[in-house]
Amino acid sequence: MKKKLIILSGDPNSINSEIIYKCWSKLDNSRKKKIYLVSNYDLIKEQFKKLNYKISLQKVKNVNENTEGHKLKILNIDLNFKNPFKVPNSSSSMFVKKCINFAHKICLTESVAGMINCPIRKELLNYKKLGVTEYLASKCKIKNNSEVMLIKNKKLSVSPITTHLDLKNVSRNINEKIILTKLKTINSWFLKYYQRKPKIAVLGLNPHNAELHKDSEEIKIIIPIIKKLKKNGFSISGPLVADTIFISEYKKFDVIVGMYHDQILAPFKAMYKFDAINLTLGLKYHRASPDHGVAENLILKKKANPLSLMNCIQFFNNF
Repeated sequence: MKKKLIILSGDPNSINSEIIYKCWSKLDNSRKKKIYLVSNYDLIKEQFKKLNYKISLQKVKNVNENTEGHKLKILNIDLNFKNPFKVPNSSSSMFVKKCINFAHKICLTESVAGMINCPIRKELLNYKKLGVTEYLASKCKIKNNSEVMLIKNKKLSVSPITTHLDLKNVSRNINEKIILTKLKTINSWFLKYYQRKPKIAVLGLNPHNAELHKDSEEIKIIIPIIKKLKKNGFSISGPLVADTIFISEYKKFDVIVGMYHDQILAPFKAMYKFDAINLTLGLKYHRASPDHGVAENLILKKKANPLSLMNCIQFFNNF
């Protein structure tokens, strides 16, 4: 890890402090020196106390302050609370947004590789476009839908064209411009960071690709896009059928692009569970998050799996 890394503690009412501790205990000192946690010092201290985790903390004002390498460094964000795992939604919402906005400003500096945000309930953002992906795209002033949600592990990546939309709204939110822009972002990202052209599979929207009826989205939108990108040198195939791609054909590809969230995330998570990370491509910096939720049902049970957060940290090893 060459540069400093920002981790946001995320939603206070979550397993986040547990998975942070479990990852921290496995890191060597060279990586610990590079990591800064954006959170509330007293909140984290009390959560670790409740979990009976013994860990040394250090409150710091910025990423350039002299620190003790073995201590978990806290960039403090104000938060008033009585119970460290039952923070009211209004306070949690304000805290989460302050953390994201603060981390965003730090990540625009050259000394920081990027950020990892631990899980956050989307309703805490009070943002009309819902997710952290879209929120950060807005902060980076991305206006052409070029930001991309990419769920990735060592074997496969998947990406939805539309993210957190109700199914009834999906078809009206896919068009040539949006799909082209996102596919170009994916292709460019792989070329830049892995120095190779990705093999991309694009799924149709409808069951069995609507049997390729002439008025289907497959015929009117998706097939013309694939033909255009092939002419431009993309390694791209489709539209492929969503109900069979994950049987074995997925092994031929680096990335499978679906038209909506659960079309590709449901089978991917069934296959790989916590062994994946959520990336946002197209921002002014790298952003990753664990590919799971806040798991309120596991709070204080010490059963949370830290694998996805550890994978996020390892992703930044080369930056």
